[in-house]
Amino acid sequence: MACTVAIALIIVTTTLIVTRLLYVLHRTGKPPKPRSSKGSAPQQPLSTLIVLGSGGHTAEMINLLSVLQKDRFAPRFYIAAATDNMSLQKARLLEETSSSQFMQIYRSREVGQSYITSVWTTLIALAHGFWLMLRIRPQVILCNGPGTCVPLCVIAFLFKIVGIRWSSVFYVESIARVQRLSLSGLLLYKLHIADQFFVQWPQLQRKYPRAHYVGCLM
Repeated sequence: MACTVAIALIIVTTTLIVTRLLYVLHRTGKPPKPRSSKGSAPQQPLSTLIVLGSGGHTAEMINLLSVLQKDRFAPRFYIAAATDNMSLQKARLLEETSSSQFMQIYRSREVGQSYITSVWTTLIALAHGFWLMLRIRPQVILCNGPGTCVPLCVIAFLFKIVGIRWSSVFYVESIARVQRLSLSGLLLYKLHIADQFFVQWPQLQRKYPRAHYVGCLM
């Protein structure tokens, strides 16, 4: 009897998880359902997480943020790798008159680190990322290629499945990617994690039809 009940619970739980997963995959990429409001009330601002990466990634992201509707995407939370201080300095200069928050996250793997030790550091990075995402619970995530964004976006996807928070992921592939996607972009594209996926070269859009070609943004 107990065995039958346990099997039934497993079947029901699995069915619910699969059903929720299919729903999330169906909704991903579609605009959010408009909230019912009386009269012409202004839209509420969206809490936004911005993932920065070293070098060109940050330069491109800062360029994008310069035309962002700041009052529409607020409050803003900036995250960069724990070893990347330069990116957060640039973000602070951009946000010197706002109340944005700046955070750092452990890297899953440093350049030149062995794959054996990276298993442990990846687990630490995931745990840290989970804690940060649980704390922030952003409605929007903006990223453009650094590896730091992958665990955060995966955690956001899991949050969708379990109903913690629905975060819309907007991914802009780097202008340096002309013929093929970066590893980060390929993962978010293939796994249907990014709600909106943008590329800056037409040949990439032809190769990845779910992407949106937006031209050169730099």
